[in-house]
Amino acid sequence: HKTFYVGGSFERFGVTAQATHFFLKFAPEVGYNFNETWALGAELDYSHNYNGGQQKSVIVAPYIRWSYCETGAVRLFLDGTAALGFVKVKDGDTTKAGQVGLRPGIAVKLNDHFSFIAKYGFLGYRRNINTLGDSFGLELTSEDLSIGFHYAF
Repeated sequence: HKTFYVGGSFERFGVTAQATHFFLKFAPEVGYNFNETWALGAELDYSHNYNGGQQKSVIVAPYIRWSYCETGAVRLFLDGTAALGFVKVKDGDTTKAGQVGLRPGIAVKLNDHFSFIAKYGFLGYRRNINTLGDSFGLELTSEDLSIGFHYAF
């Protein structure tokens, strides 16, 4: 059935009591379900990463979502995403960032309007996202775990 949805995720990651590595991400999301299988949406990601130096980024990440398995309240999906944005390193230059790839996820429908959403991992190409420079492959890090919700109306 055709519905709009809004939601998003919030991520926080810290290592050691001295906070030698700290990651914070806020990602509101909006989308449209065309039917039970296909959806189109976008995230606006703002993140702050401290790992010996400060790095802030703003990234727009549109996606097309394919829901390939649904049993009861649980739905598995795969997002095809192409993101573009900017990364600013403290006392450094602002660089372009982007990614093209696939991101798996799961949605658990809590009621007619609310769903719990989790995405983990990334398979594809990245430039200046979670690393400096180019990378290609499968990433399964804590920074690739996203937990949030959707509200459909």
